Amino acid sequence: MAGPLLTRHFGRPGRERIDAYLETGGYQAATTVLRDLAPDAVTEIVEAAGLRGRGGAGFPTARKWKLTPKREGEARYLVVNGDESEPGTFKDRTLIEQDPHQLLEGILIAAFANQVHRAYIYLRGEFFLGYERLSRALAEARARGYFGANILGSGFDLEVVIHRGAGAYICGEETALLESLEGKRGFPRPKPPYYPAVKGLYSQPTVLNNVETLCHLSHIITLGPERYRAYGPPVLYSVSGHVVIPGVKELPIGTPCREIIFKHAGGLRPGRSVKALFPGGSSSAIITPEFLDTPADFEPLAKIGSMLGSSAIIVMDDTTCIPAVIRRTVEFYRDESCGKCTPCREGTIWLSQIFDRI
Repeated sequence: MAGPLLTRHFGRPGRERIDAYLETGGYQAATTVLRDLAPDAVTEIVEAAGLRGRGGAGFPTARKWKLTPKREGEARYLVVNGDESEPGTFKDRTLIEQDPHQLLEGILIAAFANQVHRAYIYLRGEFFLGYERLSRALAEARARGYFGANILGSGFDLEVVIHRGAGAYICGEETALLESLEGKRGFPRPKPPYYPAVKGLYSQPTVLNNVETLCHLSHIITLGPERYRAYGPPVLYSVSGHVVIPGVKELPIGTPCREIIFKHAGGLRPGRSVKALFPGGSSSAIITPEFLDTPADFEPLAKIGSMLGSSAIIVMDDTTCIPAVIRRTVEFYRDESCGKCTPCREGTIWLSQIFDRI
């Protein structure tokens, strides 16, 4: 990996402002797309780059775009899932706070590729700083002609709306998010028929992408698929727990868990050893030290019974009581259950009671 892409400017003073973003080539990729490329060509470039969704499922981004009908005269929407609520996950929040224009440029590229003229950013309600910076960034970009009508003289129009959620974990699920965005209670929709690509927001075709996924797009356009893939391709790992240097680590996808913990997160406290870890947020299955050399990627983790999920690695050392960890995790899912499905609504209560007795 030649160096970081998404996080290369993290910590730079004033990076959240448009002038600092433009100084480092910001919005050049979007300008190239609008002036020189056809929508289908953008999709083909993203497909060649091998970009997969970074929200948890890892579905190929270009394939998702191609599933969206593009009938003439039919309204389509782009929805950005910024409702990052999985315990241990903080990469999207960091992207929004540190480099909001990177996200906005990705939204512009995705909207053009899918010929969408209205986009919604569904932002977790607790992201107070992120909301402030993203709102200001959107106003700056609109004032410079990157959003609104006839963007950069291309004839392409795009309006973006920032919608703040009310704190429900379930709204991170794509169809519950759409229900909330429509002003309804955040309940997941049955699939079929409510596949967002076909019948999404307001029952119209909807492209739904995660914050990190969209942040990759400007780099794919700038570098081209081959050079982009040479970076790993990169993924952001949220590393927390009993490590010396927690934080967001941008690394090639498939970096072994051991390397992430001991090389990039500073290892554990002196005298301590790894007891277990969540490799993909609190909803992933815990893995034990014998699996530390497993690549942190979708398929390798699935083979050992866990998942990459939101790429949030929560490390627990040998002082940790695992039943206590599971008890707190179960309590979270009990409290956050939307109550629609019986196994979750009733099962999490029973699980919580079992761990209380333990």
